[in-house]
Amino acid sequence: MSLPHWLDPLWEADEMRAVDNWAIEEQGVPSLDLMERAAEGLARAVAEVAHDGPIRVVVGKGNNGGDGLAAARILLRDGHSVDVLSPMPLDDLRGDALANLDRLPGDPPRPLDAEALEGSAAVVDALLGTGFEGAPREPVAGAIAAINACGAPVVACDVPSGVNASTGEVEGEAVRAVATASFHGEKVGLRIAPGAFHSGDIRTVAIGIPRGAPGPAAVGLITERVLDLVPSRARAGSKFTSGVVVIAGGARGLTGAPAMAALAAMRAGAGYVQVAVPTSIEPALELRLLEAMTRGLPESEGAHTLEGIDTVRAMAERAGCVVLGPGLGRSEGAGHFARGCAHVVEGPLLIDADGLNAHAGGLESLRGRPGPTLLTPHAGELARLLDTDSTTVEAHRLASAREAAERSGATVLLKGDDTLVVSPSGPVAVSPGGTPALATAGTGDVLSGTIGALLAKGLAPFEAACAGVLAHLRAGHAAAERHGADHTIAGDVIDALAEAMRA
Repeated sequence: MSLPHWLDPLWEADEMRAVDNWAIEEQGVPSLDLMERAAEGLARAVAEVAHDGPIRVVVGKGNNGGDGLAAARILLRDGHSVDVLSPMPLDDLRGDALANLDRLPGDPPRPLDAEALEGSAAVVDALLGTGFEGAPREPVAGAIAAINACGAPVVACDVPSGVNASTGEVEGEAVRAVATASFHGEKVGLRIAPGAFHSGDIRTVAIGIPRGAPGPAAVGLITERVLDLVPSRARAGSKFTSGVVVIAGGARGLTGAPAMAALAAMRAGAGYVQVAVPTSIEPALELRLLEAMTRGLPESEGAHTLEGIDTVRAMAERAGCVVLGPGLGRSEGAGHFARGCAHVVEGPLLIDADGLNAHAGGLESLRGRPGPTLLTPHAGELARLLDTDSTTVEAHRLASAREAAERSGATVLLKGDDTLVVSPSGPVAVSPGGTPALATAGTGDVLSGTIGALLAKGLAPFEAACAGVLAHLRAGHAAAERHGADHTIAGDVIDALAEAMRA
């Protein structure tokens, strides 16, 4: 398996270890040279953020500590005042780390105590490396707490101590850095929450790995190149060949969600959008959606019922995608409607919002669907699907999304600042970051409508999800520039979609 060209590679710890071994053992690059180049980049990153005063380099026992020792020597060479500190004795250092301890001029590293970081111009975190997993133990845990409490800008060496480089998981306290110098390539854990919130500005440092090194295959960062996959309307085409989307959802008091999904689908390029809603709320949708077609379905007290499933099946026969769930509500009838629709729609199906809640505890049932499936939960919805709690999902975002994809056979898009797209048997894609402008009601419906249009245009679920995530993010940024992040509403994001997808 290899990453698509529109994903920038992100490295798991094992993949990075394989690259180091390849460079050293097969290409003959001295490991000490790799460490020296890493330290040069780390020192540059520290010098850029340091205030006036002494720089404190906090080192551990492994190669991460060796990088810190080498960086301390380089900073001293460049005229900075530097103190090297360690929370444990360094008597048993070996290999390249020991070589850099021997090269360190001036005073040897001294113990890290409560007052040692006071007045620091900057702090270098070189405690734990990319191979770390679990919760830090003492004395490292106390050192991490001291670094976080000192108030100085912190630069992490390769990965903030306490962050799992392969998953972004943080089981105890982890260093909060303003910048991370990531060697050779960005690590997965720097981009996935909660690790992403500890990494600060990520600076990739070339360390002299020769060309031809093995590349990562599991996880990549979504780039603007993914938008090149979106087909334009053909000159000889029609509204039907441009993409037909059916939105099935809505309930009394919940007309906004299907309306926004429909508007987003149209703005994202769908040529023909139909909205299937309970009969009593159809007039409200007709007034709001001048360019879409509406269809009233049987209902009970303003909510969908089983009797509407056959109508959705008939509508889906001409559709390139059905978006199921926006504004559906959680009545018993709506749940039956959602589960029934999932099994009769033969084409691509995107399930969102209460369409997901209708499948809580029943992920495996989606494996029997006749067509491809895309699930777009936030952490709370994914927790209900997995029969767990949202705290667990947020702590283990990558593992949770992978579990859902494996159990359902569907592509899973886990929303968040680090939105993840996980295919059942392929790579994982990570959003290049979020914006607080999207943390407002309705923007999830905008995302669903956008992706629905891309599915209707013929993109596969993984590609459509990634392109939709990128377009949605760009539209959020554009809307925030116009209105401010605190004042952006979902309609502003819809208005910015065309600009986001053209750029």
